[in-house]
Amino acid sequence: MDILAALKQEEAKWEKEVSAAQQQLDNVRAAIKLLGGMGSSGKAPSSSIRKTTGQKKRVMSAAARARISKASKERWAKFRAAKAKGK
Repeated sequence: MDILAALKQEEAKWEKEVSAAQQQLDNVRAAIKLLGGMGSSGKAPSSSIRKTTGQKKRVMSAAARARISKASKERWAKFRAAKAKGK
């Protein structure tokens, strides 16, 4: 009878571990669902965000892009001039 009792005890121990693992799996699945199915890179695909929230893609005008480009070029020119001056 000792063997049967030991097997039942071992079975109870394994069932407890299975239950704990199932709980962890449920927690992970809930976290994935909460985060919106982020990929392995940690960045959610923008299309899925728009689908779930109903947001439209933000569009920048050509004039705004031109202003940003011009400002960026001016910043880099200033940086390169300072670097050349320091040499």
